[in-house]
Amino acid sequence: MERKLQKKVIWNGKKNLEFARKAFQFCKAYGIKCLLHEDRDYPELLRQISDPPYMLFCRGDERLLTGPSVSVVGTRRLSPEGKKAAREFSYAAVTDGCNVVSGLANGADGYAHQGAVDAFFDYQEKGLDTAGLGKTVAVLPSSIDEVIPYSHKRLAAQILQSGGLLVSEYEPGRDMEKWHYVARNRIIAGLSPATVVVEAPAGSGSLITADFALENGRDVMFHKATFGELAKKIADASNAELERQHADGKVSRYKIENRPEKFLEAGAPVISDYKDYLKCLAEAPGARLPLQGQLF
Repeated sequence: MERKLQKKVIWNGKKNLEFARKAFQFCKAYGIKCLLHEDRDYPELLRQISDPPYMLFCRGDERLLTGPSVSVVGTRRLSPEGKKAAREFSYAAVTDGCNVVSGLANGADGYAHQGAVDAFFDYQEKGLDTAGLGKTVAVLPSSIDEVIPYSHKRLAAQILQSGGLLVSEYEPGRDMEKWHYVARNRIIAGLSPATVVVEAPAGSGSLITADFALENGRDVMFHKATFGELAKKIADASNAELERQHADGKVSRYKIENRPEKFLEAGAPVISDYKDYLKCLAEAPGARLPLQGQLF
């Protein structure tokens, strides 16, 4: 069969070079640092994943990428118990000198970042030394010069004010794409040895992050708030909506079946707080399996 060649040119070297120069000037003007995959300061944990970013754009303290950390993720539709859990877990983590990594999304991400930021300002207000505190790292789905969601611009500013970091694999000026959210999730999982999920109904993007973590040999834990009464009601409503969308051919069966119970059946532990998280890290694999049966 004869095929016609498309006349549309995909690669435009001159235009791309001009775009790169503008991005470079923007980074220089705003103090945005660039880390290449081959650089010594590129985070080793992230380098080990199957699809590491070629370059990271960093606004803030890029040294946080190589410090002790835990990733905290969860649903956007968070129950009051989940909001409290995400904030308190992160608050405790940073006071222990552990950095908190999340994605600056609404819901669990935002409360996780806020807990870390609040710890810094509480210490500062009390005249305590903030040098030993962990900080928070926000992995953006957008370019480094844009904050999404826009409602978190103030939180992003607080992250920088408290010594934290905004990081993206996309240069200034890059248009936002829907698939960037999933791509962002692999970085969140890749920056830490463990990911803690705070509430996640079936189909939640945070469970994609958990999948990435497991694929790269990292620990995945679920906060007990995931199985609270209000969280279950939210999950049931979400499941019903997914079933309707599946019947209409809008979502795959995988999205419906990708739920917290799947991870628990595979051995993911349930924790109650940051102190319990540390305890769980020191336990033998599968040590909590008998107790998890009581959740259902």
